[in-house]
Amino acid sequence: MIDFRPFYQQIATSDLSSWLESLPLQLKEWQTQTHGEYEKWVKIIDFLPHLSADHIDLKHAVKAENDQPLSVGEQQRIIYHLKQLMPWRKGPYHLYGIHIDCEWRSDFKWNRVLPHLSPLQNRLILDVGCGSGYHMWRMVGEGAKMVIGIDPTELFLCQFEAVRKLLNNDRRAHLIPLGIEAMQPLGVFDTVFSMGVLYHRKSPLDHLTQLKNQLRIGGELVLETLVIDGDENTVLVPKDRYAKMKNVYFIPSVDALVNWLQKVGFTNIRCVDVEVTSLKEQRKTEWLENESLIDFLDPNDHRKTIEGYPAPKRAVIIANK
Repeated sequence: MIDFRPFYQQIATSDLSSWLESLPLQLKEWQTQTHGEYEKWVKIIDFLPHLSADHIDLKHAVKAENDQPLSVGEQQRIIYHLKQLMPWRKGPYHLYGIHIDCEWRSDFKWNRVLPHLSPLQNRLILDVGCGSGYHMWRMVGEGAKMVIGIDPTELFLCQFEAVRKLLNNDRRAHLIPLGIEAMQPLGVFDTVFSMGVLYHRKSPLDHLTQLKNQLRIGGELVLETLVIDGDENTVLVPKDRYAKMKNVYFIPSVDALVNWLQKVGFTNIRCVDVEVTSLKEQRKTEWLENESLIDFLDPNDHRKTIEGYPAPKRAVIIANK
């Protein structure tokens, strides 16, 4: 089982110490109801070799390498274990000559978001819905003091821990398998990211309030989500599925999203990027057995989803508490 005690020790003397009032009990309960494959995934982490990278680059990529390259056989053994943790959705990772070519080129999104952020140097950061943690490592590469990701999906936790092991067991980033609705309002984070989460929430205003409750006064929210064209009253509520996803509830226009943020008390709200998701950014690879974006779009008109809705377009909004 994954041991969270080192994390507890790390935060015991920090601004996060009050989290220890609830978190250990929550994770103890979580461990009693994990996915049926969880124990197998944890064993895969144990099977990975203990490598000590001579060079780690988290500034320009998520990359580890040695002066003496691994043999082909050593690489193949690592690839075999990592492929037992498929599908790999957010990446890419470059580890000892192994390229984990994930479904999403998450570096594209990071390059769009990064120029608009307040400097992350020495910041305490929360990444909500962090997936396997690709963006967390890039935040560490920008000098963050500590990055905590939350995501309840056990596979993502195991992917994160596998990558951490291959990054010299770096303890500047941690993934906690909870949803934000289970977090007590800590009010201490300098920056809170919520990227690709809002449209999965049945109550988007509650989600925005939960994000606000984790920020310190003056802290920065980085919100990335699906949007549609329209005015402040335009919100798409898909009847059944959107791009084959059944858990998409509300897709607002940028103006409607700004209005929502104002309603829950955010200030200095600005949209810094709007981008249609391209087939280069989200696509099927050998690290993903499932369908990907090309399968979610109308084959005769890529401006529409297969259900006839506008194709995925994403906006980045930055605001302050």
